[in-house]
Amino acid sequence: MTVFLGCGFAAKYREGGGVLSVPLQWMLGLRRLNLDAIWLEIFPGTGDEQTDQAAIRGFQAQLRVHGLTKRYCLLYQPRPNDSHDFDQMHCFGISRADLLNRLAGPNTLLNLSYSVHPPLLLEFERRIFCDLDPSEIFYWMTKIEMGQSTHHEFWTIGLNAGAADCKLPKSMLRWKTFFPLVDTELIKPELMPRITKFTTIGQWYWGGAVEVDGNFPDLSKKYAFEKYLDLPARVENARFELAMNISDDDPERERLANHGWHLVDPHRVTRTARRYQRYVASASAEFTAIKGVDVSWRTGWLSDRAAVFLAMGRPVITEDTGATGHLPRQNGFRFVCDLQSATKAVQEVIGDWHWFSQIARETAVEVFDSTKNLRKILQI
Repeated sequence: MTVFLGCGFAAKYREGGGVLSVPLQWMLGLRRLNLDAIWLEIFPGTGDEQTDQAAIRGFQAQLRVHGLTKRYCLLYQPRPNDSHDFDQMHCFGISRADLLNRLAGPNTLLNLSYSVHPPLLLEFERRIFCDLDPSEIFYWMTKIEMGQSTHHEFWTIGLNAGAADCKLPKSMLRWKTFFPLVDTELIKPELMPRITKFTTIGQWYWGGAVEVDGNFPDLSKKYAFEKYLDLPARVENARFELAMNISDDDPERERLANHGWHLVDPHRVTRTARRYQRYVASASAEFTAIKGVDVSWRTGWLSDRAAVFLAMGRPVITEDTGATGHLPRQNGFRFVCDLQSATKAVQEVIGDWHWFSQIARETAVEVFDSTKNLRKILQI
């Protein structure tokens, strides 16, 4: 049986090593299980063929680093369309004939965030929807077709989906849950950094939209971090850093600097999956705020990035989305809700870093390991 990993967001974001790291953890886990796995990347063109070809070469180079040269098929759409017609796509990696041969035999598609659409989607024998963003996916599934009628199984990292306190939009689908994946063979524990640093990586602004009680709340990190802006002033013996996309002329840079936050360019420090891993290793822990809808809806969402921090022995300080009841009692997380609790959590991590580091790594291996979660999803 061939297991296809369907992804539509890695190749098109050339500078996003953290983004590419997400399907990479899945793919390496499939390889550790000795499965015939193919990374199936859908790449919608930009209209500039020269730019597109550079992105394809960059994608191929990153896969080469991880020994996946013969383990991928990139389907390029020169004229992007929500309809994925195989006959109108250019094939890179394994040959078109090889792909068709695998589609003719027993196969399974792990479709990350509905990356693969019909009619190509319908060529797969077993189609598994793997949700990586429950608040938006569940919401938009109430508005439009997002694979509800074309998949056989539905899995989500919204660990609290279906629980009594979960306020995700109601769904007729039978959702099963899994933990964000990290390959604990690739991501190893690292020594304590020389500098005590708390950081996170992401987009400062967010264009997504979810309706809550008739309103569309701000889902950006900018909004989520507002109540924690004075944290550097509360803990002066640590460096607080953000690897966020904020332009040089954005007044947010000065505002954050005035509050003691340091900014670095994520397209520089996390440009590839390897650089992303090195940047995570440079931190003592992650500190991040969560978009409010995941907190208020109690989705149980945890990030793939948090799993990488844990696997490196880096604890994670963040807000609770309802995930606590699904984790071991000692788990490497410290959940906070305001400036006071965040200050306390940071001081505790600094005071007993080695203990937190050990528990973080143990949790990654026990709970987030890619092979364990893939066995669960594939039922093998």
